Amino acid sequence: MAQNRCRRQLVAVFLAAVAVVAAHNSAAAAAQVTSAVLQMVAGSLQMYVDALPQMPKINGYRIHHGKAVPVHLTIGMFQKNWRFHRDLPPTPVFVFGQSPDSATFPGPTIVARHGVPLVVTWENHLPAAHILPWDPTVHTAIPRKGGVPTVVHLHGSAHPPESDGNSFAWFTAGFRERGPAWRHTAYRYPNVQPSGNFWYHDHTVGLTRANLLAGLLGAYVIEKPEVDTPMDLPYDDDDLHLVIADRSFNVDGSLYMNCTGVAPNVHPQWRPEYFGEAITVNGKAWPFLTVHRRRYRLRILNASNARYFNISLSNGLPFYVVGSDASYLSAPVAVSSLLISPAEIFDVVVDFSQSPTTDVEMLNSAPYPFPTGTSPVGNLNGKVMKFVVTPNGPLDPPDNSTVPDHEVPYASVTAVPPTTNTRYIAFYEYRTPSGQTTHLYINGLRMEDPVTETPRSGTTELWHVINLTGDDHPLHIHLATLHLVKVQQLIDLKTFTDCMTTNNDAVKCNVDQHATGPVVPVPDHEKTWKNVVKVPPGFVTSVVVAFKLVDTDQPYPFDPTADPGYVYHCHILDHEDNSMMRPLRLLPST
Repeated sequence: MAQNRCRRQLVAVFLAAVAVVAAHNSAAAAAQVTSAVLQMVAGSLQMYVDALPQMPKINGYRIHHGKAVPVHLTIGMFQKNWRFHRDLPPTPVFVFGQSPDSATFPGPTIVARHGVPLVVTWENHLPAAHILPWDPTVHTAIPRKGGVPTVVHLHGSAHPPESDGNSFAWFTAGFRERGPAWRHTAYRYPNVQPSGNFWYHDHTVGLTRANLLAGLLGAYVIEKPEVDTPMDLPYDDDDLHLVIADRSFNVDGSLYMNCTGVAPNVHPQWRPEYFGEAITVNGKAWPFLTVHRRRYRLRILNASNARYFNISLSNGLPFYVVGSDASYLSAPVAVSSLLISPAEIFDVVVDFSQSPTTDVEMLNSAPYPFPTGTSPVGNLNGKVMKFVVTPNGPLDPPDNSTVPDHEVPYASVTAVPPTTNTRYIAFYEYRTPSGQTTHLYINGLRMEDPVTETPRSGTTELWHVINLTGDDHPLHIHLATLHLVKVQQLIDLKTFTDCMTTNNDAVKCNVDQHATGPVVPVPDHEKTWKNVVKVPPGFVTSVVVAFKLVDTDQPYPFDPTADPGYVYHCHILDHEDNSMMRPLRLLPST
């Protein structure tokens, strides 16, 4: 299997740094994969020849006597072959579905109803070994009896700790082997937060980057008709999900993931970021979508491991942003481009009736790594997909949708609300003497170290997040919702970084004297309660963190203080897997 081939290569790196003499032709081929080969494979795929698919929908409720009532779903994880492109051989993937035949990349979209609990049994039907390489030298779930460990996290959801998909709650096929935080087979989602967009994905310690790269992800929506319907947003066939993810492919069509790390004497396989050469949307490389001259709602999720996207439309059509992550805005915001971090979601309306052209490309201009890396290659990751605009037909229903003037009152935070506690959270990156990244910590601590963040349930805190690395990091806090309030540059960054590296104490290092640089305005389309906040390098990013339901200002209707607790982390998966994650333990409300 893939990891066995990689381990043979890594032994050679450790012992003599000589060429790998592989036992199998596939291993020898893997050893010869270069960026040029990956670019050649991606570049050979003609763009805009595969139609954009929509993933199957599964209702997380049923209607009984006119009322939505709970259901219990069983959703499995399977290995199957998936066609990412017309001209690419079938690709082995790990995918979600209710059966192997119906499983898709990405997984089915689960549509839940606000206030209607949903129970899901996530079943692991994956094989004995992984299809991708992984690194046992980072803290990783390694079953004693073999198998691929998985655990599912519903990103953005408010749910009990035992249903959070804790990284140590992993399990193998048939629940044969289970991690130390595993509690039960059925996960309970109360669906008590406002209507919005979420997603579910694997969250296994040390394997999240490989399991998501293999395909273990899908969209999740909470509907609240009394809020959604009056807005008259596009619906049914005009309401679409776009799950964007970059991938690289070997010549045989299999997914590529590196076998050798940037510092192989420390971590033989791990690298700080994965960037694919091809851009996929809903499991197709550079697809096209035929649209009519009417409004469309696009729920755009960046499900990439590390790539940021700065998307725009080639003919200048604006995006009308109506929501971000799991919340509507207070009012729509028109923008010409959208910067989307990994794990971030934007809910937009595009009015194709105003299109001056029949072909509209979705373009990407975000450097990688973001924000100071390489500019996108124009004919590869500089393009995402194409819309083909066609006239309305005689049988097409009229477009009665709108971009509403107003949305929800709870989205806006005009001033920092009263907070019960203020925290300083510092991001660190550690390197070899030659400059290669070895690991990343939050507050100088690993995931396994004792918990230091213990907010009280029902309260609001102010977190000042200090980024001392060179990358932008998408901060995600399980259970909580986040409102970005201020982004201010650090002055005399080297002096402050040296002090923090020695003391790991923002107050002792006089953070207030360094956080005096220019303030970057919070974009209007990000002024709502989010699940992911972008934290730029060399800045202090101030975030209001609510450990309660923000639309009703009420505590959670479950016990958030139970085991195994929650976590917070950077959502660049390669960072998260190598210790950029910390435990979070809620205390009872007073």
